[in-house]
Amino acid sequence: MSSVAVTLEGVKVRFENMVLTFDCTVEAGEIVSVAGASGSGKTTLFNVIAGFEAPERGVVRVFGEEMAGRPPAERPVSMIFQENNLFAHLDVATNVGFGISPSLRLRSADRKRIDEALERVGLAGFGRRLPPTLSGGERQRVALARALVRHRPLLLLDEPFAALDPGMRAEMRELLADLHREEDNTILVITHHPEDLSKLSDSVLFLDKGHIVAHDSLDRFLKRRDIAAINRFLGNE
Repeated sequence: MSSVAVTLEGVKVRFENMVLTFDCTVEAGEIVSVAGASGSGKTTLFNVIAGFEAPERGVVRVFGEEMAGRPPAERPVSMIFQENNLFAHLDVATNVGFGISPSLRLRSADRKRIDEALERVGLAGFGRRLPPTLSGGERQRVALARALVRHRPLLLLDEPFAALDPGMRAEMRELLADLHREEDNTILVITHHPEDLSKLSDSVLFLDKGHIVAHDSLDRFLKRRDIAAINRFLGNE
């Protein structure tokens, strides 16, 4: 597998009255925080990588393979949305099972994978529960279990900790770091919180007004003082 997880070259996307352009290279095996003000293009960036949005021009490569024309299900990518995208009327095990088979044609081996994934995220025994009976953190763990059973080498998380209290945020960061070590995957995570970024990331992609204005190691990013938007994000002003 390529040592580069994601390459975006001259990618251009029109969104409402804004033109977004993306150029970056993400090394395989990293946890990368994607930060920037609301409306800066972070979710659009993820949608382009995952295949939910086609760029007007430019090249998207994932692990060295060009993604043009490949639908989301055929990309080596899993994406977890802020709102979890769980089906409220279906139990936890069934929600996780969609990660294996959208038609839910599950074999006994698949059901074992589901149970193992739930155990790995700390939800052993939760398979028959319905999502509305779970806390916000538990629902995020279900979404993470669904991503795990897919075994995709690239995981995109769109503000996965947004609705969590500080204690639960810390637990989810630790869980994500543990699973990253076990899976040896590449993770991009959108965050609005400098603490999440500083405790979880190997590097940082920072967006401003539809452009990637910085892509730095964590240490270098935390020391930057040359871009006003980054100063605002870090509270340096």
